[in-house]
Amino acid sequence: MSAIFNFQSLLTVILLLICTCAYIRSLTLSVLDRNKTELLGIFWVCTRIGEWKSLYVAECCIVMAFNILFIQ
Repeated sequence: MSAIFNFQSLLTVILLLICTCAYIRSLTLSVLDRNKTELLGIFWVCTRIGEWKSLYVAECCIVMAFNILFIQ
């Protein structure tokens, strides 16, 4: 099933996007900071969420991993 129609898969994709964008920004600072207002601004927003709410994102990743590994 597509990640759009399955809520758990959609949450997993969003968490992975946030974590990936924050990781890419930690490696190269200027790549995601150039595009703040265009369509690629979504990646900039995901980077900011990953930086500002990193504790909550990490907790969500742990809960999601536990759910995927042991409950599904």
